[in-house]
Amino acid sequence: MKNNLTMCTCLSAQDVKTPISDSWKEALIESLKDPQEAAAYLEVALEEDPEPKLLLAVLEDIIKAFSADRSLSDETLKKSEILHHLLTISSCAEIYNFVELVNLLGFKILIQVKELETTGNEE
Repeated sequence: MKNNLTMCTCLSAQDVKTPISDSWKEALIESLKDPQEAAAYLEVALEEDPEPKLLLAVLEDIIKAFSADRSLSDETLKKSEILHHLLTISSCAEIYNFVELVNLLGFKILIQVKELETTGNEE
């Protein structure tokens, strides 16, 4: 019996059926609970040609993953809602124009996980 991977490579796009379940979405949300994964996911979305719906979906996925795994502050949730509203109106133009300008100036936007802040006296 052939494995599924071999069989799938022989199918055309019309032959492939969309899965009924949302297990891929659940797996994505689960993977985004890792801040490194979430950072990479967001960075890739910013590198793509302007895709407002994609960027909004990426941000929603990250918020969903983070809120499922930890409690997000009311301020974080409020800022997320405000940003979603603003980006929906503008089609993310401000963000993509900023990224493009930074690129034209010879720089690159990097999304990295913020270091945990420590309390106490460090020298």
